[in-house]
Amino acid sequence: MVSITKMPMAKRKKHNRPVILILAYILFVVLVFPYLVMLLTSLKTNTTVYAIPPTFFPKPWDFHNYVEIFQKAPVLRYVLNTVFVAGGATVLALLCGIPAAYVVARAQFRGKKAYLYLLLITQMFSPIVLLVGLFKEVLFLGLMNNLWALVLINAAFNQAFTIWLLSGYFSSLPHEIEQAAWIDGCTRFQALRRITLPLAMPGIVTTVIFVFIAAWNEFAVALTIMSSDHLKPLTVGIYTFIGQYNIQWQYLFATSLIATVPVVILFLLIEKYLIGGLTGGGVKH
Repeated sequence: MVSITKMPMAKRKKHNRPVILILAYILFVVLVFPYLVMLLTSLKTNTTVYAIPPTFFPKPWDFHNYVEIFQKAPVLRYVLNTVFVAGGATVLALLCGIPAAYVVARAQFRGKKAYLYLLLITQMFSPIVLLVGLFKEVLFLGLMNNLWALVLINAAFNQAFTIWLLSGYFSSLPHEIEQAAWIDGCTRFQALRRITLPLAMPGIVTTVIFVFIAAWNEFAVALTIMSSDHLKPLTVGIYTFIGQYNIQWQYLFATSLIATVPVVILFLLIEKYLIGGLTGGGVKH
């Protein structure tokens, strides 16, 4: 009886496998195709870009576009500014979010659920909705054309996500491990630093990549408060190649591909922690 009931399921899984593989390949092509178009367009000459009828492959291949973008605009400066903003916002979000998430996970206090729901509500607000208020506040504090303003704003907008994800991950860790460390003479802070944080590293790494990408891609606030060309992040500086009557698509796409490289490298470095961090942070609060 056992073999009879198991055979149909095994055969069904075996028959479904090719279908799943085909769907996976189709999804892969759909996701990769825009990047392929960007790559091929970035290697075209300006004449080929506007040729009629259009050509899919460059004729001829122009690899000098990746050199010329650094001559036509301070692209390296844009990249460094973006790395500073995204990295600073990520570090600040973690410094503020880890203690708050730990308290939410371990302490029992009145209004805990309401606090968590308020965190979710704040995450629903888009920076565009608060753009006027942010502009007035930054102007009042004298932080116009200051990269630290972008660091503070990006850290603030990602704080709710940081606390929510990390508090869920801290809640999944056994409290008895910390209690054993207390018995051995550790203070609460020492137990957090030596025991809890290493165990929570997958959740922390997951938070890092999400906050970093969100800060890296931020556009509206940076466009509003940054006007100095040498202080613009990459999302704003890329508009250098968009003129009033002409768009230099080959330079635009070349710069866009360069903008994806740091994020891809970061993802590849910490990808092994990503799945564990997402599933660990999904426990019920």
